[in-house]
Amino acid sequence: MSKTETLQELLELSHFLGEEHRDLAILGEGNTSAKIDDDTFLVKASGSCLETLTADDLVACRFDSLLSMLDKTELSDQDIEDHLFACRVDDKAKKPSVETLFHAYLLTLPGVEFVGHTHSIPVNQVLCSPLAEKFATQKLFPDEIVCCGAESVFVPYTDPGLQLSQVIRTKTQAFVEQYGVPPRVILLANHGLITLGKTPGAVKAAMLMAHKSAQIFAGAAALGGPTFMTTEDVDRIANRIDEHYRQKALKL
Repeated sequence: MSKTETLQELLELSHFLGEEHRDLAILGEGNTSAKIDDDTFLVKASGSCLETLTADDLVACRFDSLLSMLDKTELSDQDIEDHLFACRVDDKAKKPSVETLFHAYLLTLPGVEFVGHTHSIPVNQVLCSPLAEKFATQKLFPDEIVCCGAESVFVPYTDPGLQLSQVIRTKTQAFVEQYGVPPRVILLANHGLITLGKTPGAVKAAMLMAHKSAQIFAGAAALGGPTFMTTEDVDRIANRIDEHYRQKALKL
């Protein structure tokens, strides 16, 4: 895929996630990214709006100058600002989002070409509750497993920016070591969610299904508490041949 095609797909994904009626992001909330090649990627500029994003609001950044930051512990806020400006391919481009760091890491995972991050209202209702981690680790219905995976990464509340990106890397690496594949959904306590995949469609499907799952979870909690699927039932759905066919059809 050419850079122009990647840019157009990222704009379409951003506009989709940013449509106000979806309750995923308003004003400058959320961000998106897409891999251009092994050296560079596109990410939403800081303060821009997903719903009205333009090509000028997408910043091409270098992986190498960002990934090295994830191993540093003594960077000040100003150091981070300086690094974000320095990672731009075009020094006249806008400032990348402060969450560019976790986008850079996630786009290096095998099979991940697009990343979306939103502050879904129903998802945050759950993530701001004592049941947040159960929402990440247990499932309620089959389509949730098909689109979001058998389990999600759960990240306790962490200061956005470098610290959050470092914790996301640690938690995601542990997930990959356990399951052998990248997660489809990463849930950030008191913050929002991240969905990732090879195509914009994979990001959309996981985002919308997580949004729906949170609504169902909250409703079940209000009616006496969620009744979760058993481990055996989750494994069955996750490994059914017909469900794998559906995943391919949905470009997941």
